[in-house]
Amino acid sequence: MTVTSFDRRPEPDGIARVTSTAAELLEVLWGRASTAPASASQLRLLHILEHHDGINMRTLAASLASTPPATSRLFDRLQAAGFVEREHSPEDRREVRLRLSGRGRAFLTDLRGRREAELRAVLDLMPRTKRTALAEGLQAFCAVAAARIHDGTQGSDSKSARTTPPGAAVPPVTGVRATGLL
Repeated sequence: MTVTSFDRRPEPDGIARVTSTAAELLEVLWGRASTAPASASQLRLLHILEHHDGINMRTLAASLASTPPATSRLFDRLQAAGFVEREHSPEDRREVRLRLSGRGRAFLTDLRGRREAELRAVLDLMPRTKRTALAEGLQAFCAVAAARIHDGTQGSDSKSARTTPPGAAVPPVTGVRATGLL
């Protein structure tokens, strides 16, 4: 894999290429922290439930861009492993709420720790000023990406997702994980 470089005043196309390369490298690094016994699709389901506790199967299927029957089978396998639970809604017994179990939360916590250890090994090799710049850039990216996802903003040239004026300080993003924004 070739690492993409960009000029000092990068345009979105150049940054998109560098970000894509970084995401691919993250996948390789994270691959060292096995997700077994969960597949990539099952891991997406776990992350969705982590951030949307108590959703129903139809909403989960839509979040996965899948059909309810396929999502139900995926959920069944995770339930057999003890990672997720179904519970009837107290308001409407026909409604079934889907939740991450304690074992599922523990699995995600452990996986996240192993992935972060792989990242720390790389970040430790970077100069402090570059780590600071990376953190600031990622914070700004997360803020805009989260706004775009949660507001349903569409289109590659949309400026409506911008949450901070250009050049302004970017406030810290709390409660947002790249893996959890589905």
